[in-house]
Amino acid sequence: MTAPTTKPCPFCHLDPKRILAEDELTVIYKDGFPLSPGHTVIIPRRHFATLFEASETEQAALLKALAQAKDMLDQQHQPDGYNIGINHGQAGGQSVPHLHIHLIPRYRGDKEDPRGGVRWVLPDKAKYWA
Repeated sequence: MTAPTTKPCPFCHLDPKRILAEDELTVIYKDGFPLSPGHTVIIPRRHFATLFEASETEQAALLKALAQAKDMLDQQHQPDGYNIGINHGQAGGQSVPHLHIHLIPRYRGDKEDPRGGVRWVLPDKAKYWA
């Protein structure tokens, strides 16, 4: 009987062609399954699962990279807004146990009524204004 193989972490083994910017602690990376033009993820170099495991220095670097990614997307895609998201834990939808922050550009008309934004992860509770 052979031991089950584990897949390598996709965020520890990055495709250099998808790297948009990087520094000592973070990488700005094109999402492999983009929800919109420019969908990007900000990834810490060190492997850990959640934002709560990041050091203060790493948290600051992640926020700096997030701002840098937004500036890049503003110039390249001119979106009308953004969704920023982190899936935390299996119940929160996390499928890769390496922290990554989604920066999802939004465009007028990409959804008929975008109100509620990230609340739509639980559709029956999203429309609180009705």
